Amino acid sequence: MNFADPKGNVLQLGLREGMKVADLGAGTGHYSLAAAAAVGHDGRVYAVDIQEEVLKHLLDSAHKLALRNVEILWGNIENKGGTKLRDHAIDAAIISNVLFQVENKETLVAECMRILKPGGRLLVVDWAGAYGGMGPNPAHVVSEHAAEELFITGGFHKLKDFRAGAHHYAIVFTSPDR
Repeated sequence: MNFADPKGNVLQLGLREGMKVADLGAGTGHYSLAAAAAVGHDGRVYAVDIQEEVLKHLLDSAHKLALRNVEILWGNIENKGGTKLRDHAIDAAIISNVLFQVENKETLVAECMRILKPGGRLLVVDWAGAYGGMGPNPAHVVSEHAAEELFITGGFHKLKDFRAGAHHYAIVFTSPDR
């Protein structure tokens, strides 16, 4: 069940034909597929997740939609180098419905900084609350303010925020021009 609007939310990143995008903690791939359509066949989307079976399902979904620009990477986004992506190789990254599950948030932020090109963009989408059990455990919810503080402390600059659906917030950051 997806309460956020991946296609609409991805538009906020300003993706263009030929860009390279990383979907970190891709899960079932709603954001990967939306990004793949936006960057076209000259672009590339790297869907990174720790669950191999989920990634295989995501790749099947991409092929059914004739999206041949999605590459799956089995990796741990909470480890330095865990995405298996090269330094400064990515134009944009997406972290959707992941923050509330991540234990090592600072390492995730550092991994985003490592893989993004200077001036690269990052879309963070997460639950705004627990919503009576519909969302994550209330103790695990990462507020919009806490998410903003986490990424700014990690060196990112906030570009904008917006409502990402009835139950989600979204923030777009940019990595510094080095």
